[in-house]
Amino acid sequence: MADTTTRRWKFFRAGGVDQVMLRDGSDVVALDRLDQKLWVALSMPTRGVEFDSRTLDVLDTDKDGRVRAPEVLSAIAWVKEVFKDPNDLLKGGDGVELSAIRDPAVLAGARHLLDNLGKKTADKVTLADVNDTAKAFAATKLNGDGVVTPDSTDDAELKKVLEDLISVQGSVPDRSGKPGVNKARADAFFAEARTLCEWAAKAKADRTILPLGEKTAAAVEVVHTLKVKVEDFFARCRLAAFDNRAAAPLNRTEADYQAMADKDLSLTCDAIAKLPLAKIESGRVLPLTGGALNPVWAKHVADLGSKVIGPLLDPGKHSISDGDWAAALALIAPYEAWMAAKPQTAVEKLGIDHVRAMVSQGAEQKVAALIAADLALEKEFAQIASVEKLVLLQRDLFKLLNNFVNFSEFYGGKGAIFQVGTLYLDGRSCELCVPVADAGKHGTLASMAASFLAYCDCTRPGSEKMSIVAAFTDGDSDNLIVGRNGLFYDRKGRDWDATITKIVSNPISIREAFWSPYKKLMRLVEEQVAKRAAAGEADATAKLDKTATATANVDKTKKDEVKKIDIGTVAAIGVAIGGIGAMVTGLMASFFGLGMWMPVGVVAAVLLISGPSMILAYLKLRQRNLGPILDANGWAINGRARINVPFGAALTHVAALPAFSERTLEDPYAEKGRPWKTYAAAALVVVLAGMWYLGKLDSLLPGPAKSVAVLGANAPAAEASASQPLFKVGGK
Repeated sequence: MADTTTRRWKFFRAGGVDQVMLRDGSDVVALDRLDQKLWVALSMPTRGVEFDSRTLDVLDTDKDGRVRAPEVLSAIAWVKEVFKDPNDLLKGGDGVELSAIRDPAVLAGARHLLDNLGKKTADKVTLADVNDTAKAFAATKLNGDGVVTPDSTDDAELKKVLEDLISVQGSVPDRSGKPGVNKARADAFFAEARTLCEWAAKAKADRTILPLGEKTAAAVEVVHTLKVKVEDFFARCRLAAFDNRAAAPLNRTEADYQAMADKDLSLTCDAIAKLPLAKIESGRVLPLTGGALNPVWAKHVADLGSKVIGPLLDPGKHSISDGDWAAALALIAPYEAWMAAKPQTAVEKLGIDHVRAMVSQGAEQKVAALIAADLALEKEFAQIASVEKLVLLQRDLFKLLNNFVNFSEFYGGKGAIFQVGTLYLDGRSCELCVPVADAGKHGTLASMAASFLAYCDCTRPGSEKMSIVAAFTDGDSDNLIVGRNGLFYDRKGRDWDATITKIVSNPISIREAFWSPYKKLMRLVEEQVAKRAAAGEADATAKLDKTATATANVDKTKKDEVKKIDIGTVAAIGVAIGGIGAMVTGLMASFFGLGMWMPVGVVAAVLLISGPSMILAYLKLRQRNLGPILDANGWAINGRARINVPFGAALTHVAALPAFSERTLEDPYAEKGRPWKTYAAAALVVVLAGMWYLGKLDSLLPGPAKSVAVLGANAPAAEASASQPLFKVGGK
């Protein structure tokens, strides 16, 4: 919300945006009253930045991998309550004076921590103290996080229970990073175990559920295999009893067997399997053995007799009626109902006997007691966490605010947390380098930054590959192409081999735009010259081949076949040369006709050529914006963060000789020099001759040397001086 108090905020202008200045601790603790529309950033990722990840994890209270403005304000509110003087936030450093802590609980935690380390007389708690205590807790079997691991106990049976629990319910990491279980997972595991045991106990309480004991499951499986075919058989027999005319077609016709006669048959043949179990007759029983059975199903029917009918009804039965079949189904119905009610639990994979043993031996109570013992240390560890938060926020919070609420560290040249290093390539060093996870996705949004971006893959021995994007904000782009190699130094000083993999092209500087038309013209001329040279070489080669052939056959060539010079061609060439000369003369006449305004003409011509390119570059450079580059990396930039020309020059440094350097121009391998002084003198003579010809020097020359005196009526200035004598004699 907007600040409705009389607080006098101070802002500085940078990047085209008014940014709040954090002058002291009072400015920091009052940020909850500053309109968030005036913050430069509203959200940032916790990884991929040059900032201590522990501090960012402390700020990221919802653990979603991002730090948002409300979480920053929450940390500021906590600091306001804990510190006596908020100006301590500006001190930085890895230690906090005990006298600076106002919150009694945090102060008690700090003293307790120091006591455990044997530093009862210490007046300061440091990050090293916190780390030492945290390591000690991580190394203990119980560390107060409510998560127990198999290593949390020396009891072998309880250790096996925890391993089984993790295999079924999955794990959660404890403070040391080891996989373990918490109360929620333990409760879910044993709830499923009890449900499974209660279901299994019903079979022992009701003997009808397992009429054949452990063999009941196998018997029921046989019944399920044959159920459709047996009921099909008895249904056909009852239909034949209803009308004896149905018996013949229900047994299949001779044509059906004729269709199988031409095929290679086996006891797995589908056509045979579809036939009835036995011959269909009115009132017939189903034989359990013998050749009267369908050969595909004979073994299954025999199993029905030995595993189901015999044990359940009568061991001496060799056939069954439909009544016997119904009786057998009724006897196994309780088992089928019991199995249908079986709970679907993950613990079943451990085996019902093993699960029953765990439940009966009190494993649930043992795990609960171990978790409770671990949680008993929660308060002590919470004190350590509070002290760690205290030290981390004193060291890092103010720095974070200067990279979040404002970008003073970036515009102040101190190195923002999103700058991961410096790229050296093409005689330049680029300091605006940002890490990139996916160059394709990043480039889609970052292209709106109106900056020249070079995406690079960076590698070094023994390390993973890293991708960055570097903004070139000074110099030119002539030699920046995909595939060029450079050297990247990260913020830790490590060097990486860097190779350009993708380029987002935009103007780099006004200077580059000024020379751009001439460079394009030179490239065009070079291309055309190369093409003409190649064509000329091919033509010369063809003529050489033709001449060689003609020379070899000179005795066969007729004299009258020698081509004569085409007079018309010569005349056309003359006309062309004359036209070109007239054009050049006209241009020179117009130029020299400017007189003292010739320098203005030169400037106008240059602006006419370079002006459009420079204007376009100027407009684009005004749009150069850091926001899209960071937004593509997961930031939420609240406004424009411009990179103007002067600031861009500070982000990219072009190679230059150090101050007070000595330089020798003697190059033993230098190319042979050209007589530039001679060329310059000749050019000056040509210019003066042209000016004399046009009469521009007549006012400076004596009478006999004027152009009208030498050239007479042919001089361009003759008409202007026709009414005046060429020179005066005796003053008349």
